[in-house]
Amino acid sequence: MVGLHSSDPTSVYLSARARLGRMTHADLEDALYERRSLVRMLGMRATLFVTTPELAAEIDAACTKAIAATERRRVTRLLEEQGVAADGGVWLATAIRDTMAALHEHGELAGAQLSKLVPALNTKLRFGSGKWAAEVAMTTRVVFLLAAEGTIVRGRPRGTWISGQYRWVPTDAWLGAPLPTIPRDEASARLLQAWLAAFGPGTMADIRWWTGWSGRQTDAALGTLEVAEVALDDGGTGFVLADDVGPVRSRARWVAFLPGLDATTMGWKERDWYLGSHGPTLFDRNGNAGPTVWADGRIVGGWSQRQNGAVVYRLLERVDAPAEKRLDTERDRLSAWFGGVRVTPRFRTPLEKELAAT
Repeated sequence: MVGLHSSDPTSVYLSARARLGRMTHADLEDALYERRSLVRMLGMRATLFVTTPELAAEIDAACTKAIAATERRRVTRLLEEQGVAADGGVWLATAIRDTMAALHEHGELAGAQLSKLVPALNTKLRFGSGKWAAEVAMTTRVVFLLAAEGTIVRGRPRGTWISGQYRWVPTDAWLGAPLPTIPRDEASARLLQAWLAAFGPGTMADIRWWTGWSGRQTDAALGTLEVAEVALDDGGTGFVLADDVGPVRSRARWVAFLPGLDATTMGWKERDWYLGSHGPTLFDRNGNAGPTVWADGRIVGGWSQRQNGAVVYRLLERVDAPAEKRLDTERDRLSAWFGGVRVTPRFRTPLEKELAAT
């Protein structure tokens, strides 16, 4: 899957659970926080992902470093424009030095704990204007920048598995070493190879959207790989790895209840072939996917939880009786897996909200 979307912390658990039928919350927490065979990081399109440390290094070089450079310039400029410091770069370097010293001394710290130890982080910057103006403490900007630069990562949350209030920890302390330095072109080729292995065939639009790359970076990565062009059912052209052009054999029928922002739902920009006309019902206005119901490779409906925690779903297109029976069974399994916990997707969609109110 390359990575699991983690902008909503519950998506990681639900995505993994949909693919690993016997997975428990404790299993994933062990991988994330004890063995650390998975790591949460800022990745493609400045989106939060959970991935392996090996892929994290490639994502960092191919995508995140560019985000960090832009963020550093932006924060430096705002510090100077808003009169915080004559030299924003020096002010920021000092704040970063003190923040990293606090983390190395005290271990995992939440943002509120950091701001008590590093007074400079309580400095506020103004964003927006008029009705939409807001002040944001430098804690938020500094930890975002350090995470984008790969210097720190998100550790355990302050709370249960549904919490998104993470503690921060130096990357080298968490993973045992800093993320390896990889040339951007090499990392881009490896990342694209991983995406094509999981999601190919994909169009040029799919690749650029998923990675957030420019046309030049995309062309360079494609040019490095052994790829083949294939004709798609809609008349377009897709790319696959050259050793992946053989016919796909039919597999056993399957159903799934995938969470909002699931990596499969969000895997391509051009989604009509599996989403159909259901986008306005199952996505919010910013293009974030809500919880979806799948049958045999297509989205056929959406799901939510009632106030009592029970899972409820609605079909948006007809399925045959065997598929509906499988869906009912999977709904019941998912309800039991929640164990009475009710979660609300971070990005709510029309159908999810409607079902939650039933």
